[in-house]
Amino acid sequence: MDALPQPDMVSLEGGVLLMGSARGRPDEQPVHRVEIAPFRAARSPVTNAQFAPFLETGHEPPRFWDDDRFNAPDQPVVGVNWFDAVAYCEWLASETRVPYRLPSEAEREYASLGGLEAADWPWPGDRWQGHPVADRIAANDRPHPSPPECANGYGLRCMAENVHEWCLDWYHADGYAEPGAGDREPAERARKVSRGGSWRHSVKFTRLTARASLAPERRYNDFGFRLYADA
Repeated sequence: MDALPQPDMVSLEGGVLLMGSARGRPDEQPVHRVEIAPFRAARSPVTNAQFAPFLETGHEPPRFWDDDRFNAPDQPVVGVNWFDAVAYCEWLASETRVPYRLPSEAEREYASLGGLEAADWPWPGDRWQGHPVADRIAANDRPHPSPPECANGYGLRCMAENVHEWCLDWYHADGYAEPGAGDREPAERARKVSRGGSWRHSVKFTRLTARASLAPERRYNDFGFRLYADA
């Protein structure tokens, strides 16, 4: 097996997250306080180049792996379902002895804010057009490599655009209003949380508190993931 591409991890101190938005959709309410322990997040989503060594273990290639629109080495890997993402984290953890994993939904929101508080976007202003390369990204017809211009205050790139990113949590529309909703019986667990925008949408950027979800077995060409680890 070739040498493993090492993810560029950013250390975050943790703190208090006021999770959700009073101005957002019903599933983003109410705003509530969450204590976030220190953790690390990858600077960019997992790329095709980083995912390729995993396939040498015999794991099934992602959907779209042979599609020229989605298989450049520096593009985010897409067409992976939640189980693929978890399997990659577990494999890389075993190979490197670093406990890589997917983020909790709260960690993902905390990381996306980049040090801001109660913000809709990881850049100044209250509209997606405030992104420093908004016009270039708006013209994309495929996932793009993660450039420095897309970094937030923590240096994390593409937290509000490019590809949806899987989270650990099961999605519950009323989860913010019901403590412990994430611990319901498995029969009610149908969709996993995802966060972030999508190159495939008409508006390719999303607010930092916006919640999305998908059945964990689904493989779409705008779904990828990012590595996280405990501090």
